[in-house]
Amino acid sequence: MQERVTMADVARAAGVSSATVSYVLSGKRPVAPETRAAVEAAIAELGFTVNSAARSLRTGRSALVALIVPDIVNPFFAQLAATLQEELRGLGIHVVVCNTRARRDEERALLAEAVQQRFAGVVITPFRLLPRDFEAVTRAGLPVVVSADVPFGPVDQVMPEARTATRQALERVTAARRRRIAMIAGPRDATGGDPRLELLRTLALQFGTSLPRHLVVRGEHTREAGAAGFAELMNRRYRPDAVFCGNDVIAVGAMDKARELGVDIPGDVALVGHDDAVFASLVRPQLTTVRYPAEEVGRAAARLLGERFEGRAVHRTVRVRAEFVARGSA
Repeated sequence: MQERVTMADVARAAGVSSATVSYVLSGKRPVAPETRAAVEAAIAELGFTVNSAARSLRTGRSALVALIVPDIVNPFFAQLAATLQEELRGLGIHVVVCNTRARRDEERALLAEAVQQRFAGVVITPFRLLPRDFEAVTRAGLPVVVSADVPFGPVDQVMPEARTATRQALERVTAARRRRIAMIAGPRDATGGDPRLELLRTLALQFGTSLPRHLVVRGEHTREAGAAGFAELMNRRYRPDAVFCGNDVIAVGAMDKARELGVDIPGDVALVGHDDAVFASLVRPQLTTVRYPAEEVGRAAARLLGERFEGRAVHRTVRVRAEFVARGSA
């Protein structure tokens, strides 16, 4: 039976002390780049793995990171979870996925649980939380990364840069002489309002059109809400000829209702989603959308957590660029 490789073995191979190996692994003290490289090379050569249980005893924290999301059924969050898990595995950290169903009480309870269980960190996409809800978490010294479209105060954050992609979506729609722009947006009580709606409304004015209140319907970020919202828009006296959706799940619900009502997509109404979930290219017609890459969001969140584990004290925001994806629905 092969003996377990120890930290001392790594230290001997790298020509450093065991304490230095510990500093490289924990990030508690700065280590010269060439020394870090020697230690990492020794770790790779010997196949050393972190003893998470032992590290937990030393640090007083578990080797778990909580990923708190509003809807795990949404493929965007499933991909985010897969990427975050893959990125953190090399640090000996495992991911626990927590589904809030977009409920504020669930969001608050899960944050409190992460503090009580002394998790290593939290990555969260808040839906109805407020910045003040993070005060207890930050007081406890728990690293937090927020993934959201609006700023959340003194925490690390991953945010989209979607202005160019949204502009390109509007260019495509208005080039087809569509001027009655509508949106199936999120609920009014969502945190920070609905920045995707506000961005679309601002940019629409630059294209000689607008997003009037009577062509905005609201609901949860679900397929059912998409179907209900599309039906409501089709009952308007002046029907829209282009409908933007808060996410791709909403857009698929809108497609369902369009087929039921005999509305042709894109002949009668152009349809644009948001996120580019895995099913966006599988539905018919294929969904035109603004791609917000879940993989990049997951990688950015993992980097921010890793930097916290290494001792970074200053809060940082990473912006992930969205891209316009033109397909058959618009």
